[in-house]
Order: sequence, then structure tokens, then C-alpha cells
Amino acid sequence: MGRHSDIPILYDFCKQLSVSDLKKWNYLNPNRITKGVIRFTSSNYNILEVSIKVCTHNENPFIELKYSINGTELNYCIYFELTPSNLGTGNIWYFSCPRSNTRCRKLYFINGYFQHRAAYDKGYYQTQTLGTKDKFLIRQFDKLQKCNKAESQLHSKYFKRYYNGKPTKRYLKILKEIEAGNGISLTELMIK
Repeated sequence: MGRHSDIPILYDFCKQLSVSDLKKWNYLNPNRITKGVIRFTSSNYNILEVSIKVCTHNENPFIELKYSINGTELNYCIYFELTPSNLGTGNIWYFSCPRSNTRCRKLYFINGYFQHRAAYDKGYYQTQTLGTKDKFLIRQFDKLQKCNKAESQLHSKYFKRYYNGKPTKRYLKILKEIEAGNGISLTELMIK
């Protein structure tokens, strides 16, 4: 008999429902009931289609989600929590996760439900799954990329290296980035 997979779910590749997206799409306007459809696609292929209904009329605003997974129709509500902004104007919207009852701004589609990442303890972000060698290589290539960008800025048309006889802060920063990138050999990185 086969074993269960030990491959973790990566949050970076999960379908996500965020408060900022709902606000951008004008679903969180006050005192309204707004309906719509959110489609999650991959290479123009429809993966998941979620019908949503956002009600901001009453004291307990909510979003109702309807979708089907493997022939099973799912229909449930996720309530919002509002907290006053620290700026003194308006409110900040949060989801109240139906699984873990945590306040969050983003819900992930895991095991057929939209839930907070704390409700599923076996998930990771992609950077958490990288080994030390991979992280080292990423840092080195980032330094090389910053070095190349700094060299192109250094040779741009109107770049000032000195002002009033002193080197500018920008020039000193660029020199530091170039110095950090010059110590890296591409052939050594390819061998590792």
C-alpha cells in the first residue's frame, strides 16, 4: 500500500482571496450588496470559479462563497471584522477565518476551503523549502545583479559623483554595491 505524500503545500502557489483585492474591485463599498464571480485561471485554463456575494449593510458584514469541487457544491460565509484606522479616518477590513477564527487579510485555498494559513500547519512559503546552498546562490546572484545595475547608474548621462568637492551619498552607495559584487566569480557560482 502506498504512503501519503510528504510534499508540503506552498502558499506561494495557492489560490488567494485578499481584502485588498476585494477593495480594489469595489466589493467593499459601504451599505451595499455586491455580487460577482472570481475566476482563478492558469494558462487561460479555468481552474476554479467562485461566485461571491459581499454584504456590507448590517453590523456583521460578510462574504458568501459558492463553488464546486469534484462535483461537491460548497456554500459558506466568511465574516469581516472592522477595526478603526490608526489615522482616525475609516476602518480597516479583516477576514475572520472560518476554520481558525483568526483575523487576517488574506485567505488561501487549501484542501477545498478558503482559510488562513494558521489553520493548516503543513504549509510553507517557497523560500522556507530552499536549502542553505540555494539560499547562498540566490544571495550571490542578487549581489551580482545589484552590481550590474549600480555600474549602469554610474555611467548614466547626468549622474553626479561629487557635489561641492565631496562624494554624494548616492555615489558612495553605488561604490559599495559595486565592491560587494566584484568579489563574486561567476565560474565559482556555477561550480557550486
